Formats: sequence, C-alpha cells, structure tokens
Amino acid sequence: QNIKVGITLCPQVYKLNEQEAVQKRTFTKWINSHLAKHKPPLEVNDLFEDIKDVVKLLALWRCCLPCEQGRRKVIKLVNIHATDIADGRPSIVLGLMWTIILYFQIEELTSNLPALQALSTSNSSVESIPGSETGSPPMKRKVVNKFQGNAKKALLQWVQCTAAKYHGIEVKDFGPSWRSGVAFHSVVHAIRPDLVDMEVVRRRTNRENLEEAFALAENELGIPRLLDPEDVDVDKPDEKSIMTYVAQFLKHYPNLHHSDTDGHDELLLGSIPTFALSVPREERKMLRELKVFLDQLERDVLRAQGAEGNLTDKYTAFKSFSVQYEMKKKQTDPLLQPVHKDGKLSVDQALVKQSWERVSARLLDWHIHLDKSLPGPLGVIGAWLHRAEMALRDDIPIHHAHDETANVIHRKLEQHKVLLKNLESHRQTFQQIHRDRSVNGVPVPPEQLQDMAERFNFVSTSSHAHLIKLEFWEMKYRLMAFLVLAESKLKSWIIKYGRKDSVELLLQSYLTFTEGHRFFEQYEIIFTSLKQAAKVYVKSDSSIDEAEGVSKFLSDATAQWKNLALEVRSVRSMLEEVISNWEKYSSTVAALQAWLEDAEQMLNQSESTKRDFFRSLCHWIQQHMDMNDAGNFLIETCDETVSRDLKQQLLLLNGRWRELFVKVKHYARADEVDKLRQDYQDGINTLKMFMDATNEKMTTPVQVSFLNVRAFVQDVEVNTP
Repeated sequence: QNIKVGITLCPQVYKLNEQEAVQKRTFTKWINSHLAKHKPPLEVNDLFEDIKDVVKLLALWRCCLPCEQGRRKVIKLVNIHATDIADGRPSIVLGLMWTIILYFQIEELTSNLPALQALSTSNSSVESIPGSETGSPPMKRKVVNKFQGNAKKALLQWVQCTAAKYHGIEVKDFGPSWRSGVAFHSVVHAIRPDLVDMEVVRRRTNRENLEEAFALAENELGIPRLLDPEDVDVDKPDEKSIMTYVAQFLKHYPNLHHSDTDGHDELLLGSIPTFALSVPREERKMLRELKVFLDQLERDVLRAQGAEGNLTDKYTAFKSFSVQYEMKKKQTDPLLQPVHKDGKLSVDQALVKQSWERVSARLLDWHIHLDKSLPGPLGVIGAWLHRAEMALRDDIPIHHAHDETANVIHRKLEQHKVLLKNLESHRQTFQQIHRDRSVNGVPVPPEQLQDMAERFNFVSTSSHAHLIKLEFWEMKYRLMAFLVLAESKLKSWIIKYGRKDSVELLLQSYLTFTEGHRFFEQYEIIFTSLKQAAKVYVKSDSSIDEAEGVSKFLSDATAQWKNLALEVRSVRSMLEEVISNWEKYSSTVAALQAWLEDAEQMLNQSESTKRDFFRSLCHWIQQHMDMNDAGNFLIETCDETVSRDLKQQLLLLNGRWRELFVKVKHYARADEVDKLRQDYQDGINTLKMFMDATNEKMTTPVQVSFLNVRAFVQDVEVNTP
C-alpha cells in the first residue's frame, strides 16, 4: 500500500507499557540495521516520530521488500491507517513494524527451511535418477519437512531441531524459554561450536549468559544486538522482540544437521545454497559415495566421543579420525570445485560440502573437549590454545560500514592482546609440564602433549605478526571510514541551497565539523598512524603482492584526500558568498521596493519636484543592478522552490522598474545638465566683465609719451585673457 504520512499540528502523547517499550527499542535497532545499508545511510532515533518521515519509511520498505520476478512482494495492511501513523500511535506503529519484520525477515528466512521438499524431487536424489550406479547399497533416504506451518512454528522448530536438542534444552516458546540465556548460547554453538562452552553457560547467571550471548553474536557473527539482558530477564519476555532477534541467526546457520530417526537420515536444511546444475554421472557417483562416507564418519565420531576410556585412548581415537578426515579431504577436494563459472555448486556438491563442515565442527568440538579435560593448568592452557588458534584463523570481518569494520577489528585486537598477555605465563607452565610429561604426577598422553607443543610454537611465532596485521587493518578501515564521512559531509554541503537562515545553519555545521572537531588535524593523525602501521606490517610480511597492495592503498588514499581536502576547504567560501548575496539581495529588494512606491507616487507631481526627487536616480540604478546580480546568483545556487520564488519576485520588481524608468530616465542626467548650464552662465559673466574692462581701457584718454604708452600696453597685456 502507498502510505501518505503527515505531521499533525497537535501530536498526542502516548504512555507505553513495558512490552511496547521493549518492542520499540528492538524494532528501532532492527530498522537501523537495515537503514545503515541505505545510500546515504539513514537512522531512526524516535520510532514513533521518525516513522512520519516518508523518506525513511520508503527507504526501509525498499531495503526489506524482496523482488519476485521483477515485481515487489506486497502485503495487505489491515487496520493500519496513515492518520494513525502520522499521530504516532504506538500500537499502530509497532503493528506496522511487526508486519514488515514478520513478512520480510522471518517468513522470508523460514521459507528456505523446507527446501528439502524440492531436493527430494530434484535430480540430486538417489531414487530419482534412472540407471544411477552408485556402487554401494541403495540408501533409504526420506526427506522430512519439519518446518510446516506458520513462520513462528517454523522458527521454533528450527531452534528445537538444530540447537536445543543437542544440549538437552527445552525451548517451548519465544518467551520464558529464553530467559536464562542458555537457548541463545545453544543457537550460537550450532553456528560456531568453538565460541561456546555449554558447561560453563549452565553455571552462570541469567544476566551473564544473556550479555555474553549477545556480545558473541555481535562480535563474532556480525548479528546486530537488538536486545539487552534486562529486556529478556523478566517474567514474560516479549515474544515478538525475541523472534525478531532469533530469526537473524538463520542467515548465519551454515550446516545441514543430522540425526538418526527410525533408521533413516533426516536432513534439516537451513539456507543451503544448492543449485540443480548437471555434473558428469561418474562424479555424481563419487560425490554420493563420499556423502555416505562422511555420514558414517560423523556417526563413528559421535560414538567414539561418547565411549568410555582414559585420556590416552580417547586422544588416540580422535587422532585416528582426524587423520581419516584430512586424508579424505585432500583426496576429494577437487570434486568440490564449482561446476559453473559463476561459482555455483551442484546439489550433490553442496550436500557434501556441508557434510565436511559438519564433520569438521564435530572434530573441533571433540578436540576442544579433550584439551579442556587435561588435568590442572594444562586444561586451562588447552582452552586458551584453542582460543588463540581461533583468533589467528579468524578472517577479518568486512561490514558494510567501514567504521563498524574498524570497531570489530579493534575488539578482536584487544582480545588478541589479552591472549598475548597470557602467552608468557602459559609458556613457562607448559614447558615445565612438557619436561615432566605429567601434571602433579598425573601422566599426560604423550601424543596429545607433543601436538600441543607444536601448536603452542605456532601460536607463539604467529601471534605478533597477527597483532601487527590487525593494527594495520584497523587503521586502514579507520581511514576509509574517515574518507567516506568526508565525502558524505561534502555531499551534504555541496547542494542546492535554501534561504539565508538555512545556509547560515549549514555554515555553522561546517565550522563545527571542520574546526570544532578538528577535521583536517584528525586526518593527519589517522594517516600518520596508518603509515606507521603499514611500515611495520610490510616489514613483518614478506609478500611482495601485499607490499604492493599496501603501497597502492596509501597512494590512492593520498590522492583521494588531496581532492577531498581541496573541495572541503572551498565549501566555506561558497557558503559565505551565498550568505553575502542573500544579505545584498534582501537589503536591495527592501530598499528598492520602498523607493518604487515613492517614485510611482512622484510621477503626478510638478516638474521641479520630480527633478528634485529623481536627482538620486543614478544611485537607484546601481541598487537595481546589485539586486539583479545577487538574485541571479541565488537563482543558480538555490533549490528549485527558492529559485522559483526569486524569479517571480525579480520578474515583478523588474517589470515595475522598467515601466517607471522609461518615464524618468531623462532625470538621470539632471544634475549634469544643471552643472553645464551653471558653467555656461559663469562663462558668460566672466566674458562680460572682460569686455567691460576692455571698453573702459580703450576709451580712457592717454597722454602721449613713451613711458605712458609702454605702461598702457603692459596693462592691456596683463588684463587680456
């Protein structure tokens, strides 16, 4: 539906109950996680007020609505009216947000769960391929669609089947079942077993578990933190808020989970990226045989893990399975190369790939358990060793926003520093245990101890280089975030402007950002730190390609900043010029309008009165020119609405000016004509005085003598102009 939203003049004030308050916080965070991907990024601060902004609502709509064959999926909004949204009615706004979340996140994600139904009839199933020669007994595989029903039921069944059942946790709802935080940890464990020790989880308080689960999900899986512990640790947690948060984990769930039921294999698909692409028959046969091997290997691993025995026997069994796993993986990796140029896998390849991942997770889980089970401090060292290895193997998480990536890297860097702090003390303890081959007299499996020694050596030699890498990458993304921010700010300043007050606010914002926040100084600090980190990083990494990549990045960043800095510095003069023209335009328009009123009245007065009034016409000609210069500048630099108003105002004023000027333009030279007339009269008077003096001289008798004649001539010469 198209929703037109307006702001009422007298907004009502609504009081939220506790459940609505939690929903408001959760939905706001969910919305912002999507609006952060919008270009430019948008943010909602107060849900009930900001939802009135059509731009943000439509941006959210576009971010969430999936396209189906070129057309947007639509939903019918029942009892949701634009006036209620405009009034900010909590129940209506929250209802609208829940509808969007339910249809365009939860239903979209859970709709992938019954994907096996399609697989069962595709060319990938053993039964459906005529003449399939597998070389092994036919498999009785039934595909069970566990996720029938609505989205809520599907999501709950997914949690029950993929996470809770493996830890003996009963999750009956999206309310009280989550209060302890254990269910959240079970979901995280299903995705990344190395992140969670369920035995430790069971011993902690609700608040500790909730805080840890939300932090792990955000920092390690990149799942936005929509909830706070105090939202969940209550008698009746809000169901919709928990569903909104839990549904996010579906996007990160990598595995096909396996269980034995009635002698059949039940495969529960998450969002598995399978594609029905054809592969040669022989390869299909090998992939299916490999799938059988992996399924059996997983069952054997689970059986051996639960078997009785001492530490040595258990580690020997673990090593045996690990060797099988590595050898088979090395032999069969070529089979998992994408069959299509766009990187897509066939259905069989995708199933085998996820089987590998599942067995790998089982072995890792077993390995962690074996190391933690070692006696005394060696068990602590074993747990630490796995965390250190995981930190070294961890890829640098790349997020949409560079500052978010930098923050995640910073957190990993701080965690790595904590691990390094324990390195030396653990090294001394381990060396002593390695020499004694026992802990407080308790023997340690020699093979396990030797493997730990090799792993310890790897961690010791690699940790410092990893720390240097993280420091460089953090500063790299800090600089990238800074440049993105600078470009974003520049776009907000280089715009079609509004009226004077808005431009003044823009100038104030510019000055606050550039001077108040020390914009240019910040760049120098970040870039200097980056160059130092890059120098150390390149020195520690002998890769020529990496060195060239770092050098190119620094060069590109320098060039980008040079252009940005120049444009940012020019913004101030532009804004000041716009403000100056507004001042000139406003003052000249006001003065000219007042003068035109008087001038138009003066046309009916006497000639002498008009001459006196219009003596200043030259001044008003200049004012008229200044007004048009400033007005035309503003028309070119202001937005369409302001430009249209300016054009209309200038059109009216210039029309009045032209009509008046035609009638009074001759007065523009009145002062000049008066001056010429006065100069002429003064010349006539001077000439008359000369002629009178000359006549007097000429008519005056002169006694004839040489001296008198000479004196007379000299007198005439002196008085002749």
